Amino acid sequence: MAKDFLLEIGTEEIPAKFSPGAMKQLEEQASKRLGELRLNYRELKVFATPRRLALLVRELQDKQEDLLTEVKGPAVKAAYDANGAPTKAAQGFAKGQGAAVEDLFVQEVNNVPYVFARKSEIGVKTLTLLPQLAQDLIQSLHFPKPMRWRDLEFRFARPIRWIAALYGTEVVSFEFVGLESGRSSRGHRTLAEASVSIENATDYRDVLRKAYVMVDPAERKEVIQTQIKALAEKVGGEVPDDEELLEEVIHIVEYPTALLGEVADRYMHLPEAVITTPMREHQRYFPVRSKAGQLLPYFITVRNGDDFALDIVKAGNEKVLKARLEDAAFYYREDQKVPLSELVSKLGKVVYHEKLGTVEQRVERLRKLSRFIAETLGFTKSLAEDIDRTAYLAKADLVTLMVSDFPELQGIMGSDYAKACGENPAVCQGIFEHYQPRFAGDGIPVSEAGRVVSIADKLDAVVGAFGIGIQPTGSQDPYALRRQAQGIVAILLDSGWNLSLTELLKEAYRSFAEQGTSLLPLEDILQLLQDFFQQRLRFVLLEEGMRYDTVDAVLAQGGDLFNRVREKARVLSEKRNEAEFISYLQAYTRCFNLTKKEPEQVLKANLLVDETELALEKGIALRRERFAQVLAEGVFEEAYQLAGELVPLIEGLFQAVMIMVEDVDLKNNRLALLGECVKMLGCLGELSILS
Repeated sequence: MAKDFLLEIGTEEIPAKFSPGAMKQLEEQASKRLGELRLNYRELKVFATPRRLALLVRELQDKQEDLLTEVKGPAVKAAYDANGAPTKAAQGFAKGQGAAVEDLFVQEVNNVPYVFARKSEIGVKTLTLLPQLAQDLIQSLHFPKPMRWRDLEFRFARPIRWIAALYGTEVVSFEFVGLESGRSSRGHRTLAEASVSIENATDYRDVLRKAYVMVDPAERKEVIQTQIKALAEKVGGEVPDDEELLEEVIHIVEYPTALLGEVADRYMHLPEAVITTPMREHQRYFPVRSKAGQLLPYFITVRNGDDFALDIVKAGNEKVLKARLEDAAFYYREDQKVPLSELVSKLGKVVYHEKLGTVEQRVERLRKLSRFIAETLGFTKSLAEDIDRTAYLAKADLVTLMVSDFPELQGIMGSDYAKACGENPAVCQGIFEHYQPRFAGDGIPVSEAGRVVSIADKLDAVVGAFGIGIQPTGSQDPYALRRQAQGIVAILLDSGWNLSLTELLKEAYRSFAEQGTSLLPLEDILQLLQDFFQQRLRFVLLEEGMRYDTVDAVLAQGGDLFNRVREKARVLSEKRNEAEFISYLQAYTRCFNLTKKEPEQVLKANLLVDETELALEKGIALRRERFAQVLAEGVFEEAYQLAGELVPLIEGLFQAVMIMVEDVDLKNNRLALLGECVKMLGCLGELSILS
């Protein structure tokens, strides 16, 4: 009879950011291993709290499915002699499979007859398999920063303190990391008894709930959202969606109780970010806003416990926040006593990176790179001056008291302080925006100053890192270089600016060289940098719904101008769905296949003899100038149309003449003609990549 299987791994407090990934791993590994073991079940659920990871498999059958397999043996000609008697090869194969020779049968594989044996494996009892399965599942879990404890070599998110394992009412017995599995779990640290006995795996959630532990994160989420909404409505407000903070809170409590706290009015004059940053980033509080979006003097926090003495807990949280805001108010007053521009010189004492100099040196590089971009784009003198001022002041807030204590506010405070100093509004906005996008899903700069300085800032970071040998590897990217490059791609695509990636990279590299910074030779890292950015561009195009082979075909011709690449990919995506594209692709493929292994030839029009050759050469000549013009302008739609007009002429050529003739000069001239066709037909990408 099917029974429920429970595996609970009890630990010291697991960091909230580890839990979602661990749950996903446990679910995937359990599903995979149960399938390999031929164990059927109705439902598989994974749970997590700060002190446990748990797997509950509903209606797990009590015995493996029997297995009948057909095993291939030697070929028939080797298995039987001329008289049809089994050879030693057949006898040895039958013995190895536990079958009688006379039970072997013949099947063909790729038109060759082989002998086969049927092999049966009787399923074993589930309870016999579960101890090893449980240990395998525990060992299959990986964490960003695992720990070791005692003298064990085994690593886990945090030390394991107990293991509960049940199949129905029976304990699944095994020993792991010095612990004996059993039926004992633990409830809430302060609200329940130290040990909780689980008599039946089916009752797991109910037993833990009575011990003040909601094991299901989905249940905790629903409870928290309901409580937050009710509390916010009491003061006529609401809490905007904040999935990142909500998920973290879900995984730091086992029994949630939300409470409403107040913010003293004397702090409400501070910039919103100064109030909400300590709330959200430091205390994990939810700011409350009015229906119109205005910040209200309230916050909501979630306690890990019940509602006992909630007024005392409320007062304690208010006191903690008050201390943080009192510091912030002091910083805000003191910082504004010195103009932002006077802080720039202090950046010379702040090391950006030991191999890349100070932040003051970095500011000079940002200014130089920003001026280069502004000049390339042909901006007005006034706008160029705003951009230069933005780059000059962009990092000044790093030496303010506020940002020193609340680094999350860099850029935000710089913008606010610049406004207080009377800086141009465009400069204030640019300072705020130049860090964007700060994280996945964040907005990108909308002002020219913000966009230019953001590109310069991120480009300097990426080129500098590559220049000293720091590159992302696998999942490791400690300097967030992928995010920085992704930000550059996003800004360039959104702005429509056709800035050359290669020229940007070279200019960024020159900025380091002019300061005497020792980097790896440019020729050693330039291709690496180009490939790195093209991978980010590829990701964006795939996210926009383009087929992978379309993107690869376009990028095979280079990705120096991101907007040109995107437009080319858009046109190719559209055209390949049209009926006419079939003949277009066939013409390209025939020309490409004939010329790809041959050295490039120079077309000599005087050697053309056949009327189809002459017609094709004339067709190319008539379109060459306009084709080059529209291609240079990035008008790929028209370039495709011009190239497409050659398709009937190419088809006529192939019907009339042979390309690979014995006459070398004639052959080479025809290959040169096809080479011209490849150049024009390939205006949308390396079409041979298309599948």
